[in-house]
Amino acid sequence: MPEQREPRSHDAVAGQAGTVVFDLARARRETPGCEQVLHFNNAGASLMPQVVLDTMIAHLELEARIGGYESADRVQDRLNGVYASAARLLGCDSDEIAIVENATRAWDMAFYAIPLGPGDRILTANAEYGSNYIAFLQRARQTGAVVEAIPNDEHGQLSIAALERMMDERVEVVAITHVPTNGGLVNPAAAVGKVAREAGALYLLDACQSVGQMDVNVSAIGCDMLSATGRKYLRGPRGIGFLYVRREVVDRLEPPLLDLHAAEWVAADRFVIRPGAKRFENWESNVAAKLGLGAAIDYALGWGLDTIRARVTALATLLRARLSDIAGVSVHDLGVERCGIVSLTLEGHEPDAVRAALARERINVTVSRASATRLDMDARHLPAVVRASVHYYNSEEEVDRFCAAVGALAAAHD
Repeated sequence: MPEQREPRSHDAVAGQAGTVVFDLARARRETPGCEQVLHFNNAGASLMPQVVLDTMIAHLELEARIGGYESADRVQDRLNGVYASAARLLGCDSDEIAIVENATRAWDMAFYAIPLGPGDRILTANAEYGSNYIAFLQRARQTGAVVEAIPNDEHGQLSIAALERMMDERVEVVAITHVPTNGGLVNPAAAVGKVAREAGALYLLDACQSVGQMDVNVSAIGCDMLSATGRKYLRGPRGIGFLYVRREVVDRLEPPLLDLHAAEWVAADRFVIRPGAKRFENWESNVAAKLGLGAAIDYALGWGLDTIRARVTALATLLRARLSDIAGVSVHDLGVERCGIVSLTLEGHEPDAVRAALARERINVTVSRASATRLDMDARHLPAVVRASVHYYNSEEEVDRFCAAVGALAAAHD
């Protein structure tokens, strides 16, 4: 395994207001996993900071000592604070936030609540996530609605001009993924929001890959609903996600599943759905994970989302440049604006073989397959790509080490 050098304690990255000094030493010191692996799988699940780990362990120990219900009662104020933190992160109010098991369930609860009928149109992006597209197809089969993909522009991102041409009174919802799972593309979410709002269509944004690596403000974007996860760029635990639902539309949406938390049974033959976004939750939850999510959000806000984005963008730009210099490597990221996800293929090597070879060097990446973004990957004749995703705690030395490992694989093929 190549020797791993110590990171520089202060790395300068370009920010919006000039050069910002980023405290890399602190970021790595507060991330115990940095001592174990080179982790370029942050779009899958980031390494948790110590504060998130400590928060969750402390609550699990409390549950073991005094009981699950009793420990939840004891931390109720802190649980309420998680909603406030999520609202601060997204630029909304706490009653517009629901916390659920994962981002897919958050997205499902919003999408399946949208009334659809024969001829209603669902507009989505070419790089839409597979789980979402399956839901589109299911609802279309159940209701007679139709699913249509918005063409890309010359840069490979969703075309706003094409979206404008497609809008009519039959468009019920525009549902897109902000950052697709298979590359560094950042779709023009705010421009989509302007078109949807002017046309009176609902706008559902899957922000699973964007929340935590950039500032995502629901007012600026103009979305009606947004789903996100804790485990990816927010650096929280697995098995927790959250949903934003704009107050002005929430009463138009009846959740597909209800329980005694989401609704009140007021008479033998009648129930009343609770107000606000919490109607999309259910009663049972992982309290430790919810507290861990809150700690992760507060930790990210402490660094500042602009600082995080500048750092992540700089590292990803460096990684793409270094990879492009390696013979046999193709980088496949699209769009005018790009983020911390870098997709690549290596001539003569299947993506799974590349992932396995890197894993033997204690380097973490993942493989994104055509089934996850079928329309986009099929159009580009890509059955699979290696997905390397950086975060602010990664170092320039790790970029060098990663590229050296990929270069060694390329040289071995030659």
